[in-house]
This record gives sequence, structure tokens and C-alpha cells, in this order.
Amino acid sequence: MATYDLEQQEQLDQFKHFWKQYGNLITWLLVLVLGAYAAWTGYLYWQQKRAAAAAGLYEEMDRAALASNADKVAQAFADLKANYAGTTFAEQGALLAAKAASELGKPENAKAALQWLVDSGKNANLVSVARLRLAGMQMDAKQYDEALKTLNADVVAEFAPLAADRRGDVLLAQGKKDDAAKAYLEAWKGLDATVEYRRFVEGKLTSLGQSPVMADNKVSPTGQAVSAGLPPGIAPTSK
Repeated sequence: MATYDLEQQEQLDQFKHFWKQYGNLITWLLVLVLGAYAAWTGYLYWQQKRAAAAAGLYEEMDRAALASNADKVAQAFADLKANYAGTTFAEQGALLAAKAASELGKPENAKAALQWLVDSGKNANLVSVARLRLAGMQMDAKQYDEALKTLNADVVAEFAPLAADRRGDVLLAQGKKDDAAKAYLEAWKGLDATVEYRRFVEGKLTSLGQSPVMADNKVSPTGQAVSAGLPPGIAPTSK
């Protein structure tokens, strides 16, 4: 029994020594861990609450747009920008506000909404859509240099062919047919062959005398025209 008591006393002394040396450090580590957990939990709650409020404003904007109430659309979008900038709802709201303003005959308000998304947006896909729409509106307003500047920035790869096509439209409107044809060809090459819009771009090139189908045809060593993708010696069927 005495031996057991001595062992207990020795363990207790060791623990006291350990706690005296590391107790404060352990306490502070626990405080930091618990504090970080509480902060993270609070942040998630704040984000959820913020997202719910932004969603409510977006729904309000959508209803106002359906009712053709320009003032309510503008106010809801202003609130989204002021209080919930950086949220997906605010960025989607910019596209909705631009669409509503354009339909209600307020192109300057539409361009301002799109410009805000281009300058402040974080969602690369939504920003790319905004660039295409803004450039189109700038072209319609004959603001060709501004439209080209809008299109010259990087866009998501999936939108690059559409940006090239829109660039071709702007260049053609400026009378720069050769540059427009180069942009259209870039767009045509970037679009998948199964995409219906590719035929529309092909029509633009054909109207400029630069059909991409003809450009893709190759000449065999014998001088015979061979359609791309067909075995040598087999000419494409003429229509």
C-alpha cells in the first residue's frame, strides 16, 4: 500500500510539474481553437443570412421586372450592390437589371449595370456574359472603340468564340472587312461543328467572300481538290 501511495504521489508531482511548465500554453491553445471554431461558425451563419437576404432582393427585382416597374428594379439592384456586392445574386441581378432597363428603353442604365458587373464581378462566367452584352450595346450606340476595348479583355474559354464573333461585328461596322473576316474565322474555328451558331458565323464569312469551308479544302499532289476529312481521290459531291 505504501508503495502504491508513493507511486501516486510521484505521478501527481510529475503532473504538477508538467502543468506548471505547460499549463498556460495549453490553456491559450484551447482558447484559440475554441475561439476559431466559434468565429467560423458565426461566419457561416452570417454568410447564410446574407445569402438569404440577397436572394430576397433578387426575387423582388425579378417581380418588378415582370411588372415593367423600372424604378423598383433600379432600387432593388442598388440595394444589392450596396449591401451584397460579391454575392452571386448581386451579379445575376446586374444581368437582370440590364435586361429590364434595355427592354424599358433605358440603354444607359442597362450599360451601367453591365459595366458594374464587368468591373466588380467575381464569377468569370457571368462577367463574360456581361462583356458580350455590353459590347453589343456599345456597338449599337456606335461606340466602336469602347466595344473593342470591352471585348479585348480575357473571357472564359467557352465564351472566346462568341467574343471573337462579336469583335468581327464591331470591326465590320467600322468598315474593316479583312479584320472582321479574321475575327469571324477565329470564332468559326473555336465553335464546335455541332453548334448551330457556327453556320451563322460561316454565313458571315461567306458574305465577305471568305468561306471557311472552301478554306478548309485541300489540294492533292495531283492538283485535285479534296474536301477536308475525305480520303484522297474522293471529291466532295457538288450540289
